[in-house]
Amino acid sequence: MTELDALDLALLGALRDSPRAGVLQLSRITQVARATVQARLDRMERAGVITGYGPDIDLAAAGYSVLAFVTLEITQGALDQVRDDLAAIPGVLEAHAITGSADVICKVAATSHADLQRTLLRIDSSPSVARSTSAIALSTVIKPRDLPLLTARPAAPATRSPAFRGD
Repeated sequence: MTELDALDLALLGALRDSPRAGVLQLSRITQVARATVQARLDRMERAGVITGYGPDIDLAAAGYSVLAFVTLEITQGALDQVRDDLAAIPGVLEAHAITGSADVICKVAATSHADLQRTLLRIDSSPSVARSTSAIALSTVIKPRDLPLLTARPAAPATRSPAFRGD
């Protein structure tokens, strides 16, 4: 696990606010040297904390206004097969193995209810899916986020940037 200090969190926040910002602009925002910013970004990339730089895509604006969550009960030991079957369906955005009465939960996007039905039928056609249950999302109450979680944990003490003050 990588411990993130106040500068790391400030850089992640700056990238969230300005995803197209370059290292020089990030150094101005955080008021630390450009080389320090580059080193921190490189470290967080190597550690897998930063996995990409976008773009973030609004699927509704791109024509996929129907969002649903689908739980699957699968046959015993069929997780790898279900993963492969789900990966072949473009409308399946995410799938997670879960605890509880279902085995897998999927996030699915579609252009319409008819398109969603086609996607659900395709999911159900997997020989490893014993049963599925779907729920259509009516609205987004909280958008995907990660910074509140990271900033809620006490930050590690700053190690190399004495000039940085996370004010």
